[in-house]
Amino acid sequence: MKIIQHISCLLFITCACCCFHAAAQENETYFLHTIEKGQSLYSISSMYGVSQADIVKLNPGSNEKIYVGRTLRIPRILTNAVKETFHTIEKGETLYRLTVKYGVSAKLICEANPGLSADNFRIGEVIRIPSEKEQILSGEPVPAESSTAATTLPASVESRCRSMHKVKRKETVYSISRKYAISEAELIAANPELKGEDKIKKGTLLCIPYPAQETTDTDKSKLPPTDSELFDANKTPWKRISTVRAAIILPFLEGGEQNKTTLRTVEYYEGFLMAVDSLKRKGVSIDLYTYNSGNDKNTLNAILAKPEMTRMDVIFGPLHPVQIKPLADFADRHNIRLVIPFTSKDNTVFQNPSIYQVNTPQSYLYSEVYNHFVRQFPAAHVIFVEATNDTQEKADFIKGLKDELYNHGIPSATIPESATADELKTLLRADRQNIFLPTSGSNITLIKILPQLTLLVRSNPEAAVHLFGYPEWQTYTKDHLEAFFELDTYFYSSFYTNNLLPASIRFIHNYRKWYGKEMDDSYPRFGMLGFDTGFFFLNGLWRYGSNFEQKMQEMSLIPIQTGFKFERVNNFGGFINRKVFFVHFTRNYELLKLDYD
Repeated sequence: MKIIQHISCLLFITCACCCFHAAAQENETYFLHTIEKGQSLYSISSMYGVSQADIVKLNPGSNEKIYVGRTLRIPRILTNAVKETFHTIEKGETLYRLTVKYGVSAKLICEANPGLSADNFRIGEVIRIPSEKEQILSGEPVPAESSTAATTLPASVESRCRSMHKVKRKETVYSISRKYAISEAELIAANPELKGEDKIKKGTLLCIPYPAQETTDTDKSKLPPTDSELFDANKTPWKRISTVRAAIILPFLEGGEQNKTTLRTVEYYEGFLMAVDSLKRKGVSIDLYTYNSGNDKNTLNAILAKPEMTRMDVIFGPLHPVQIKPLADFADRHNIRLVIPFTSKDNTVFQNPSIYQVNTPQSYLYSEVYNHFVRQFPAAHVIFVEATNDTQEKADFIKGLKDELYNHGIPSATIPESATADELKTLLRADRQNIFLPTSGSNITLIKILPQLTLLVRSNPEAAVHLFGYPEWQTYTKDHLEAFFELDTYFYSSFYTNNLLPASIRFIHNYRKWYGKEMDDSYPRFGMLGFDTGFFFLNGLWRYGSNFEQKMQEMSLIPIQTGFKFERVNNFGGFINRKVFFVHFTRNYELLKLDYD
């Protein structure tokens, strides 16, 4: 019996050790990501180069729903036998501490994370740690692990730490201070984050100060550099751009001929040329290079091999998704800004800091719309009009909006598009704004519901009724203009042109004068898109030079069609345009573009 008990005890101890070992290894196999507004499982997986399935495995249920503020475990995946290192900033960590922990200079960490600054170096932020290969390519020496020489510091700053200690299992403030013959108070003074903590997390790096008797007045002034000091020391000096060198790489011909696609890119280029002309009249110096990219990688590679390409300040393009990754990699290697005007579905922006994606990805677009919606209609009663056609077209938008309404305590109801005016009336609430929102953006749905909604408003003039819809409705404005005004209609969009405004009238007149034709009657209009993107980036680079990223929010431009609000997707990625506004057809027959910035 005793033998059996002894064996059972051994098995228990063995299992306990195995379980602890697994738990100890767990932190080495994942890092933490806090979900921000607009992020989806797809965009998060794209950021870190892992599959959605890998994330779901560590975060059960995340494939069904994720929400802002939730923390996800992101697996560390080996790619080409090299571990991509991402680090989640923890309590008490500083940039200096990270340079010691990973044996990499502050300069390289700053370069690998252009969105990182002393202002946002905080708990929960994820940063990318450059690899040893990147250190070698940079020309900097690869420091030994735990070497305090690993950091690029101001010459006058030295460390007060005689060494760094990595906390082991069961170690305490008392045991560590005894090990280095210092007092507990001295250890806590050198590591303020320990104050009030009962336990020290395994793996934490601690600064071991010089003993008090060895500390001189001079030593007391030699403190580890602060985050502000390190970021300031590694800040790239401002550089003016006297002549903006810009390249446009688009398919103007495919197979030696033009088609519907290339005709639209030609229109984009025509609008872009009008922006260049306008800026040159204001004294802006621009050198413009134009290349026909075709639709494959071979044509693109031949363009990128041209010697002038490495000297560009900005590149506009491409159109075809197959060309985005190689062009983005080229731009990143040569520190060139890459403006992608068209696609919203490519994920390269999440890992490439050089990219500006003009067309907003769906998850970010919807997130901005929900935010604007609850601000515009805090006392709403939303009535979803269920369409019989294209029922899946807006399914993601509707699902997300319903979740947002629930979170804000905004009531909603659903009614079929075949409902009569009397049936619609039963859902009206006198104490709230009644927002009718069809579940499809098609013109067929509008044709079905507008007569009954118009009858409802006319027979109930005291009710607060609005119609809310989608960007494609601007295509149908001519057909439903009277109804839009009468129903006090709103729709969201990241682009809109009011053809009655002087700037729009002037641009349309000049385009017709320049090219002897009308723009293609579709939305967005590529000629206006070309003008807006060209004017925004060329003017901004000429005015602000290398400080463009810091100053672009200060630009007071009024675009003809496309709004701009670029924000970095993370500390190590590029920029996504998150500009959204509501277009409002008022009952006073006014047409307003509501801006929420």
